[in-house]
Amino acid sequence: MNLSNHYHVRDIIFITLIGIAFGAIFISTNFIYNFLTVVLTPVGLAPMANDINMGIWVMAGPLTGFILRKPGAGFLGEFLAAVGEMFFGGQWGASTLISGAIQGIASELSFTLTGYKIYNWFSLSLSCLTTTIVTFAWDMFKNGYAEFHFGMLILLFVVRFISIFFFGGILTKMIAALLDRSHMLAKFGGSNV
Repeated sequence: MNLSNHYHVRDIIFITLIGIAFGAIFISTNFIYNFLTVVLTPVGLAPMANDINMGIWVMAGPLTGFILRKPGAGFLGEFLAAVGEMFFGGQWGASTLISGAIQGIASELSFTLTGYKIYNWFSLSLSCLTTTIVTFAWDMFKNGYAEFHFGMLILLFVVRFISIFFFGGILTKMIAALLDRSHMLAKFGGSNV
C-alpha cells in the first residue's frame, strides 16, 4: 500500500470520475425519493424516504476514501458527487453542496479516527456509524426531525443506519474487492481489500 498522502493527477481524475458517476446516480435517486415520499405519506412515514435513500446518497465518500486511502479523499469524493448532482440539475439545487459537505465530513471522520491506517470492515463500519450520526444530527436541524416523537426518531435512525451500512459498507467493500481483483487498486496504492 502506498502510504503517501500526496495527491497525484490519477487520484484527482479518479475522484472526479467518482463525482460524475455518483452525481448521475444521485439524480436517478431523486425519482425514487419522490416516489417513496408519495407512497409513505398516507401512512405518516414520508420522512422515511430520506432515510431509505441516505445510503445511496453518501456512498461516494466511503468508496473514495476506502480506495484512495488518503486524507480528505472521502470528503472530496462525496462533495464532488454533490457538485455533479447539482450540475446535472438535481431537485435541491445549490443546497446539495451543503449536504454533500456534511456527508463528506461524516464519511471522512471515520478514516480520521483510525489515523488513516486501518482500511477494513472496522473502518467501513465506523464510517457507516459516523455518517449515520452526523447526517441524522444535520437532519434534526435541517429537516425538522427534532419535532418527531422518540419512537419515530429511533425508527428513522435505524432505517438510515441500515441503508448506509448496506450501500456505504457492504457495497463499498464489494466494489473495492472487485477493483482489487482487477488490479485497479494497485494503481492507486491500495490492495488486499
